[in-house]
Amino acid sequence: MSSQKLILVNREPKGIAVVTINRPDSLNSLTRAMNVDLAQAFKSLDRDESVRVIILTGTGRSFCSGVDLTAAEDVFKGDVKDPESDPVVQMERCHKPIIGAIKGFAVTAGFEIALACDILVAAKGAKFMDTHARFGIFPSWGLSQKLSRIIGVNKAREVSLTATPLTAEVAEKLGLVNHLVEDGELMKKSREIAEAIAKNSQDMVLRYKSVINDGIKLDLGRALSLEKERGHAYYNGMTKEQFKKMQEFIAGRSSKKQSKL
Repeated sequence: MSSQKLILVNREPKGIAVVTINRPDSLNSLTRAMNVDLAQAFKSLDRDESVRVIILTGTGRSFCSGVDLTAAEDVFKGDVKDPESDPVVQMERCHKPIIGAIKGFAVTAGFEIALACDILVAAKGAKFMDTHARFGIFPSWGLSQKLSRIIGVNKAREVSLTATPLTAEVAEKLGLVNHLVEDGELMKKSREIAEAIAKNSQDMVLRYKSVINDGIKLDLGRALSLEKERGHAYYNGMTKEQFKKMQEFIAGRSSKKQSKL
């Protein structure tokens, strides 16, 4: 099977694109070529104006079981510093919201790819696992920093230092997983969320994701200043015609809601 087919990209109606890690016989473990293809998929979808939301999932029983350790040196020592071929860098640079649809295992690099998503939907029984400490691999896609900021430092230390699974059920309680669903409902729920996002103002969805993601890297005082700065820049840049369109859009939405009542 060629590397191109190991990362599938499907543009669906309503502005939704689905990216699938498609190497089920190896529990979707990643080769260097797959990393490059995954990075390029996100870069391409980010530039595609017809795409509003991206869903990332895996074929078969697992989301992603990490880097293919038979090709570990190739992956880790290759062009690991090249952002163009780094899927996590490209996901973090992606302006579009990314929904991770997780089933089975999300292990180590797979866990880090899940952490690069904006929203996570997980099937019951899914497990997140960090095996860096078990195999003597130093984290480089954010697990040592991101996880503690989401689930708390003590719990993150336990997950990473023991290399024991964090179940989707516990992950939901800790705020890592947004929705826990039956296996058969995973893509349906992910598409529901994607459609809800796609119905909103595309420009504001992109700006809102950006200010949230940029703000969480700052302390609260600086983050609030960032919101103010971007808010002022946004309104100062609007023409009278744009204000009028905004008012018409709001009026149109509210009249539709009333007509449904």
